[in-house]
Amino acid sequence: MDRSAGFRACAKQKIPMPAATKQPVINDIASQQFGADPIAYSFMSKPGLSERVVKEISHYKNEPEWMRAQRLRALKIFDSKPMPTWGADLSDIDFQSIYYYLRPTDKVAKTWDDVPDSIRKTYDRLGIPQAERKYLAGVMAQYESEAVYHSLKSQLEKLGVIFLDMDTALKKHPDIVKKYFGTVIPAGDNKLAALNSAVWSGGSFVYVPSGVRVEIPLQAYFRINAERAGQFERTLIVAEEGSYVHYVEGCTAPIYTANSLHAAVVEIIVKKGARVRYTTVQNWSKNVYNLVTKRTYVYEEGTMEWVDGNFGSKVTMKYPSVYLLGKGAKGDVLSLAFAGAGQHQDAGGKAIHGAPYTSSKIVSKSVSKESGRTSYRGMVFIPHGMKGCKSTVICDALLLDEHSRSDTYPTMDIRESDTQITHEATVGKIGENQLFYLMSRGLSQAEAMSMVVSGFIEPIAKEIPLEYAVEMNRLIEMEMEGSVG
Repeated sequence: MDRSAGFRACAKQKIPMPAATKQPVINDIASQQFGADPIAYSFMSKPGLSERVVKEISHYKNEPEWMRAQRLRALKIFDSKPMPTWGADLSDIDFQSIYYYLRPTDKVAKTWDDVPDSIRKTYDRLGIPQAERKYLAGVMAQYESEAVYHSLKSQLEKLGVIFLDMDTALKKHPDIVKKYFGTVIPAGDNKLAALNSAVWSGGSFVYVPSGVRVEIPLQAYFRINAERAGQFERTLIVAEEGSYVHYVEGCTAPIYTANSLHAAVVEIIVKKGARVRYTTVQNWSKNVYNLVTKRTYVYEEGTMEWVDGNFGSKVTMKYPSVYLLGKGAKGDVLSLAFAGAGQHQDAGGKAIHGAPYTSSKIVSKSVSKESGRTSYRGMVFIPHGMKGCKSTVICDALLLDEHSRSDTYPTMDIRESDTQITHEATVGKIGENQLFYLMSRGLSQAEAMSMVVSGFIEPIAKEIPLEYAVEMNRLIEMEMEGSVG
């Protein structure tokens, strides 16, 4: 969630701190048709949040004492903090009705044949095993609270690359996890980060040694299956000096009448001269509250790129953030939000310039239809003395009907005169002239509208690998169905 507490803390701290192919899908495009999968869980905690549930989670994971203690401290912080009231309406979330830990299987499989049939069928439908063989350097699949599958190409393992689910990483590499866990997003950052710190399960751990370039993407796929389930993955990525990695994640859930909760935390450390790209294309069903805190620390000459596509969910509140903590550090945030009936997408990005001669760019695109609501919420903060910083913010909104809504909440806190800052924002509707021209060329009204929307989001789509851009275009086509007439 990463609001003002984060940038105030930064101000006080001592700084430095091949051709298109069939879909290698990262999303369950047909999740609404598939519905839930019948699963016999190996363990389910009782619904509700309590000290007992937190201890159960830590016990079943056989965690070290320091992690158990950290969870319990985080629970106290969660209980003490109020719910955010400055974004979307979260009043319908009932924390005591949610299942915080559902264990679908007792082990993480290394081959798809070892994944239980009832779970593997879901991933077969999505094409993930096929995508892994063709396009991916590694795959981690999480079902409910736990990883059910993991693999990494052997040549990357030989170079020292670590790509594990977080629970396995805690067992195999406890010193590295302990060194970085909670350093970018501590439990006290906000109420939802505290919740994640108390009940986290699964997520990805990526470690790239100095000078190693992982040229093929790593992928994680997260699915909520059960009704009233919560998913609280914790992702930690460490890119050592001069390294490179591209991490891609996808998320889905079937539709229920009761609400589900996804409250993830993503922490990324980009060291000197390293580069990390983190791509998300999510398609949560429209009963999911998607409340995610994503933040990265970027050091000297490092580069961080967030590419964030938000489809589905009842509510999304997500603002990928870059803390530029070394001279020459660079951070880009590309955010896309698509809101339909009954949806509120509150998204954007934040850039905190904690060192001189750093640069940031935030590009936010949103589309609203059928009374859907999108909001851009962003921040650029440049303290006094951070000379030579550059920042560009572009937020554009497209409304597809008279009943939809778009809001913009930009914050530009610039305390240094030796900077270059640009900010532009537009809100518009699809013009009748545009539609008339395209329809005169033989397109239907629906096809014409879809083409205009595709052109509007092109700056985001072109930054996504071709295979995944194809998938995102399919999502847009599905969202546009029924938008006309």
